[in-house]
Amino acid sequence: MHIIAYITIIGLIIAFISNKDKEELTSYHIRQSLGIGLTSLALMIVGMIPIIGWIISILGSLFIIFLWIMGLMNAINGKMEPVPVLGEKYNEWLEGI
Repeated sequence: MHIIAYITIIGLIIAFISNKDKEELTSYHIRQSLGIGLTSLALMIVGMIPIIGWIISILGSLFIIFLWIMGLMNAINGKMEPVPVLGEKYNEWLEGI
């Protein structure tokens, strides 16, 4: 389930619903994936600002892809390592999940 959390929003929802036992590894990757998704949503909102927002959105999208790949690789390898830069904050902000 921890790998499925990174496969689209539907995978995240499936992983969240099926994690009834609150398995630590799955919960960890659900938080990381949700954090990446929320950051992506924030970048889409910033992207509505002409010119500077577009630039930030494009660069941020490349960063999101990097975070997603790193998170997915950690999940595949069964590691509980945070994604670079924002991973620790995702765990702090989404602690209740």
